[in-house]
Amino acid sequence: MHELSLAGGILRLVEDAAQRERFSRVSHLRLEAGALSGVEVRALRFALETLQAGTCLEGADIQIDEPAGTAWCLRCACTVQILSRADACPQCGGHQIQATGGTELKVVDLLVHDDEPIP
Repeated sequence: MHELSLAGGILRLVEDAAQRERFSRVSHLRLEAGALSGVEVRALRFALETLQAGTCLEGADIQIDEPAGTAWCLRCACTVQILSRADACPQCGGHQIQATGGTELKVVDLLVHDDEPIP
């Protein structure tokens, strides 16, 4: 389950930001896990909820958006929407496509609070 290591990396990223920016807790975390990112969103959410106890993410609302995958079709010379990397172009049926979007996992924004002093 690589989602557990991804959740650990996200937690480290947020904890590092908390230390650097001097905030004590996060009440809302919004992520994007694209349709072509290879991330199982339910497993990532479970992993984050499991790891958040005792951290600045404890009790945070976690929102994970799932933007669609997009690809450039070499035959059609246009951008098309796809659900997986194995999909054919929905316009021409060709498999000469290159993923151009929906491949990323990223932190979009945080709602942070500095109401508790950081040691």
